[in-house]
Amino acid sequence: MHPRLFADSHPHKAAAIMADSGESISFAELEAAANRAAGALRALDIKNGDTVAYWIKNSLDYFILYWAGQRAGVYMVPTPTHLSPEEAAYIFNDSSAKLLITAGNIDGAGAFCKQANELSLGLKHIKSIGTPIEGADSWEAIIQDQTPTPIADEQSGFHLVYSSGTTGKPKGVKLPFVGGNVTDSNFWVDRNKGRYNLTNDSVYMCPAPLYHAAPLLFSVTAQRMGSTVIVLPKFTPEAALSAIEDYRVTYTQMVPTMFVRMLRMDEKYRLSYDVSSLESIIHAAAPCPIHIKKQMMTWLGEIIHEYYAGSEANGSTAITPAEWLDRPGSVGRADRGILHICNEEGDELPAGENGLIYFEGASNFTYLNDPQKTKDARHPKHTEWTTIGDIGWVDDDGYLYLTDRRNFVIISGGVNIYPQEIENFLLQNTRVADVAVVGVPNEDLGEEVKAVVQPTNWSDAGAPLETELLEFCREHFSHVKCPKSIDFLQALPRQENGKLYKKAIRESYWKKVPTE
Repeated sequence: MHPRLFADSHPHKAAAIMADSGESISFAELEAAANRAAGALRALDIKNGDTVAYWIKNSLDYFILYWAGQRAGVYMVPTPTHLSPEEAAYIFNDSSAKLLITAGNIDGAGAFCKQANELSLGLKHIKSIGTPIEGADSWEAIIQDQTPTPIADEQSGFHLVYSSGTTGKPKGVKLPFVGGNVTDSNFWVDRNKGRYNLTNDSVYMCPAPLYHAAPLLFSVTAQRMGSTVIVLPKFTPEAALSAIEDYRVTYTQMVPTMFVRMLRMDEKYRLSYDVSSLESIIHAAAPCPIHIKKQMMTWLGEIIHEYYAGSEANGSTAITPAEWLDRPGSVGRADRGILHICNEEGDELPAGENGLIYFEGASNFTYLNDPQKTKDARHPKHTEWTTIGDIGWVDDDGYLYLTDRRNFVIISGGVNIYPQEIENFLLQNTRVADVAVVGVPNEDLGEEVKAVVQPTNWSDAGAPLETELLEFCREHFSHVKCPKSIDFLQALPRQENGKLYKKAIRESYWKKVPTE
């Protein structure tokens, strides 16, 4: 399935609508615009297998560019819009992008374009959409000379997504092209239709940035099925609930921080929105505290599905609402690849024991330009098994429970402590809006546990709240697990896809430690 097919059968149906403005593009308009854009890629000597970077915000243009790249056989690099010019340059250079398409409303784009020649990048072209940018040529100027018909040498392309860099520099996740015709059926279509009972009449809401893998993949998969995608320029609880009501959204994908923000709304105001059209809410990307998910189900019903996967597409699990209620905290059983839990030596562990999560037989991904990271993701004894560095355990029925990231485990006096458990517990306190638990230096133990809290009300930050939260933890955890101290921040460094830059928080403490 492919949006081209719906351009023929349902030409006037909206392929995408911007939730705030109502601006829309029909399937017929998307088809013509994507063909013109694909022609522009060929006019710029972008060939099958080349790489193109997109550095733009959520907009209808994102879909035009995606479907142009998909039919022009290129790797598309969706670039986070918050990056500095130097951070963006790293991705463009690492991905060997030949073309960059950006926009004047990206904060760093103007500065980047001015200094692009000094950065020794491999970019052959820099084009801007909309407002002119010094150092970039007009994208509109080149597409206006192209025809709305398909290019002669179509080949199916795919996105090349960079990880969010929460534990180090962003990693390019390169998946092999699937080949075949651009309109061929697609694994993601079959999986989503089967998991969530989706149809052509489903309406999908994308509340997150399209530069992230899951929002982009869910959105373009919806268009493959002939569904309309409702796009939020930026998530707020009010904007999401308004869009669900106004556009009769039937399904959406969210992250747990979005759940928390909606639940913290004034209840009367939250319940005033008509969300009865919702049939499925899907969540992933970050672990969801059990009490938060239960509150969501109390509000919206048993419609919340969960899956576990990574940009590497090396395997996945899924769990239905009914299954989750029977096994709170689980992310489900493997539905792509064979699941293995192993210790650091690679020995498989029995049910109930924590270990590295490996999948066998799903995909053969590589980390672009980083053979060591690619090797480190392989099992030491079975190289066809891969891990993305998460820790978890399975019960006797094969249901997976996530414990934490391997890089975030705190080792205090030789004891492994998993921060996620403590974070989930602290989030039960209504005076805590967000929290990160990290290991900080301790001369005797190596590391000790510290909680960094974003209070619901900043005026609460201080010694009384610290004492309250420490006592709250001591009632539940052993002294080894309990935070020894709490610091307060007005906002934690969390991406819009829900991932926390815990590495930055941890490093802020360790960089103070003398190296000699």
